[in-house]
Amino acid sequence: MSEASDIYFSVARKGESISREKASKFIGLAFPAGSEAEVKEILGSIRKMYYDANHHCYAYCLGPAQEIYRFNDDGEPSGSAGRPIYGQLLSKAISDTLVIVVRYFGGTKLGIPGLIHAYRLAASEALDDAGKTEKVITINITVSFPYINMNDVMRIQKEEGLELVAQNFDNDCRVTLGIRKSREEKVKKRLMRIPNISTCMDVPKK
Repeated sequence: MSEASDIYFSVARKGESISREKASKFIGLAFPAGSEAEVKEILGSIRKMYYDANHHCYAYCLGPAQEIYRFNDDGEPSGSAGRPIYGQLLSKAISDTLVIVVRYFGGTKLGIPGLIHAYRLAASEALDDAGKTEKVITINITVSFPYINMNDVMRIQKEEGLELVAQNFDNDCRVTLGIRKSREEKVKKRLMRIPNISTCMDVPKK
């Protein structure tokens, strides 16, 4: 596995856009979000902040492959708001991100094509304003070994630049190391060359 294969992108920071379409005001907001609980929290705060708005439409993607996602029209005609916002996350290949577009109705109906354009534009500009940041998929490896092998394990940890996630030194030693996904097999092979050692793969983390 190449290093490029364990990289994906999220927004670097909060992004914002403001646009108008036939007197309606659209506020686009993009946020980094690492879980659905965080999405729910951000949505709640935005609804309170813009309590007087007519609609709070949104979409989000989570995970390296954008595998967790949802979009919502919040009262706009079906497919006219949430889906265009979601489409911008897909086209820009951005995950771990929530985009909300707040609409203040200006009195003139825009029709389905007009709504799609307005929500797409607001989402796109908010994402552009937020910028992109690179994220790396990592795997946690838990290593068990006798104390006599401590120096061997710690040398590999240092040489490979591995994160020391957790450690426990009783009769037997146990450490959890954070490893870049693309380097998992190489590191595991090095570790397994040490006598009396065992490894097990934990849940992937980002």
